[in-house]
Amino acid sequence: MKLQLKLVVLILLFNIVAIAQGKKEVKKNNIKTVTLIDNDNGKTVNNRKEVFDKNGRTLEEYDYDKDGNLKVSRKYKYNKAGDVEEEEEYDAKTKLTEKRLSKYNSLGEKTEEEIYDHLGRKVKTHQYTYNAKGLKTERKTLDGTGRTISTRTYNYTFN
Repeated sequence: MKLQLKLVVLILLFNIVAIAQGKKEVKKNNIKTVTLIDNDNGKTVNNRKEVFDKNGRTLEEYDYDKDGNLKVSRKYKYNKAGDVEEEEEYDAKTKLTEKRLSKYNSLGEKTEEEIYDHLGRKVKTHQYTYNAKGLKTERKTLDGTGRTISTRTYNYTFN
């Protein structure tokens, strides 16, 4: 039992290290894809796949279930500054399930994220505010009609 637990921990750590390749490493090594494959009791199954552009940015992500079947995929589009401006999520049948559109200010800070359902209806919007140091101070969530449904405040303590 202890050996199995150690193997599971090692597999999880390997998955985190493999996918956690930074954008610099991906670009420097000209990595086009990273695929995580689990081998559990002699059964080999896909776990995750990530596809990168020439600048090391993630273009597509694929997550698989425990049997190696596609569970969900995401596609990303970037603005000229390299920020994600559009994220689309698809189910296993490649049907669009969610779309996120992000807006940024001149400092590159995300100011708004609109979330749409598979029919193109706005589900909610996150609005972000920042302090003079560029630290996020608030995330306000509005429903599809523009009514505030929650507010998250970020407080910082400095040495």
